[in-house]
Amino acid sequence: MKFCRLLPVVLFLLVLGGIVPAQAKMAPDPNTCLQCHEDSVSPSGFAASVHGKNACTSCHVEVTDLDAHLAGNIEIQPVDCSLCHADQVKNHAGSVHAENGIGCTECHSDIHSQAKLEKTKLSVVNKCAECHDTEAYMNSSHGKGVLAGDEESAACQDCHGVHNVIKVPDPKTPEGGAFHTTVCINCHGNEEKMEHAGVNPLAVETYLESYHGKNYRLGYPQQAAGCADCHTAHSVLPPSDPNSSIGKEKIVQTCAACHPKATTQFTKFYAHGNHSDRQNYPIMYYTFMSMTGLLVGTFAVFWIHTLLWMFRGFVENRQKQAALAEGHEHHIPEAHKQYRRFQKRHIFLHLTVIISFLGLSLTGLPLKFSDQPWAQTLMSFYGGVHFAGLIHRGCAILTFYYFVGAILMSVDFLFIRKDIKAHPFVRLFGPDSLMPNLRDIKDVTSMVRWFFFKGQKPTFDRWTYWEKFDFLAVFWGMFAIGGSGLMLWFPEVFGTFLPGWMFNVATIVHSDEALLATGFIFTVHFFNTHGRPEKFPMDFVIFNGQMSKEEFIEERGDQWKRYEKEGITESYAVDKPSGVLYEFLFKGFGFLAFFTGVTLAILMLYAFISG
Repeated sequence: MKFCRLLPVVLFLLVLGGIVPAQAKMAPDPNTCLQCHEDSVSPSGFAASVHGKNACTSCHVEVTDLDAHLAGNIEIQPVDCSLCHADQVKNHAGSVHAENGIGCTECHSDIHSQAKLEKTKLSVVNKCAECHDTEAYMNSSHGKGVLAGDEESAACQDCHGVHNVIKVPDPKTPEGGAFHTTVCINCHGNEEKMEHAGVNPLAVETYLESYHGKNYRLGYPQQAAGCADCHTAHSVLPPSDPNSSIGKEKIVQTCAACHPKATTQFTKFYAHGNHSDRQNYPIMYYTFMSMTGLLVGTFAVFWIHTLLWMFRGFVENRQKQAALAEGHEHHIPEAHKQYRRFQKRHIFLHLTVIISFLGLSLTGLPLKFSDQPWAQTLMSFYGGVHFAGLIHRGCAILTFYYFVGAILMSVDFLFIRKDIKAHPFVRLFGPDSLMPNLRDIKDVTSMVRWFFFKGQKPTFDRWTYWEKFDFLAVFWGMFAIGGSGLMLWFPEVFGTFLPGWMFNVATIVHSDEALLATGFIFTVHFFNTHGRPEKFPMDFVIFNGQMSKEEFIEERGDQWKRYEKEGITESYAVDKPSGVLYEFLFKGFGFLAFFTGVTLAILMLYAFISG
């Protein structure tokens, strides 16, 4: 034992005397160096440290010749920790600490007596507290949890990292906006972990379903509130705490950061409301169930109607072709003579409907399906959610315009027009009115019988039952989509007299009613007007307002007979058909609109299947 203790001294003397070969003139044991450096390095402290098993030259690699070192001819360089800790040094190199000249020894201060690091979150927090003010954090729910020894509670490294501590980005940038939410989702997205901690397990799910969360998903988190904007970054507290940013004492102030005119009524909005939770959010639950019932019921009826019509129309077309092949022709004199069905104001109004509806769909559906890659691509094309919102609201203004236009035309039809000699009540339920009447029940019944080969296809008057449904759906849609849309457009105004939970209701109604409208128009309406066998690939009447005599008699035979009886048939004859250029441009526009709608319908279907 005494020999072992003297061995370093003996070796040291042998080196000085030149007895040890040159290639071995390096410190073979830390005790050799400590003969000279024990004033700055504690032998016992170093031996007990995590580096105690290393030789001094493991870090001080420039000391390759002990004679030169003793003679003072070797300049000691800063230690390169990457020789052993490559990953940590690599991460640190891109950190805000490295940017500000903070190296390894600022945190691992006494490197020669460095004990094995405690693997507790509190030890990391205490280390960070040497430079950073952690008072707000320590008083938060997270800090209290760490103090109590809860290793699942968030500590500094969970949000900022350990060695790769990045500079917190400006919250007005996409990176900054995402940072204030992503670090929270990393933990709160684990529902099992949150349930164990007694925290709302659906906080992330409900956030991502909100307008704020959809901005985050689409890649524009800076344009809406993130987690830290409402809950703060370090002072996270439950609503019951008087110091909480979401408690009743401060919630108005918190909302006012983004909504300057926020009121107490406004703050009754359910930030994490769950429409599937009947017990805690009954209003949202029953609103959602009602809208779901409306969606399922409407699509079930009309998609079945469409499929039956598609098959029956296909059979009828084959029968017509067979009859023509056998020489049976249904000859109508001047079959291609054109008659006016719509006036210019009707055509213009319908163009407004097409433009506004497609604009609303193209900007609204990406928000509805914000988790889809195609939605994110569309939003990037618009330049972000902000610009998509401007387009959406512009199209909404167009929608209000044609809605008012339809009302004025209805007033004109009922009370002003001189060519209809009838009382307003008679006009309202007459053959030229879009108001449903008893005739429509008969037409629906006859149509269903025709579907099942039980009777002849009905002949219609000026309006069919599906056209009336489309027209009246605009009015229902304006109250449902338009009303809820206005609430979401001007939340601060409506928040002065409506409770905040009304915005949760408005969101459900606006979203689901828009889904109903787009799904119906791009499937049922497109089939009824363009896709049915006798019209495919497009009915151009809404663009030029004209239809042939053959089409007039075959599809609206009762209207033709009525006009003949009144002696006004030829007053609807068109002397000059629309020009080639006009038809080319508008047919091109029509096909573009049609295929845009079909594409959106396919994308919606894909979203439902993949989601």
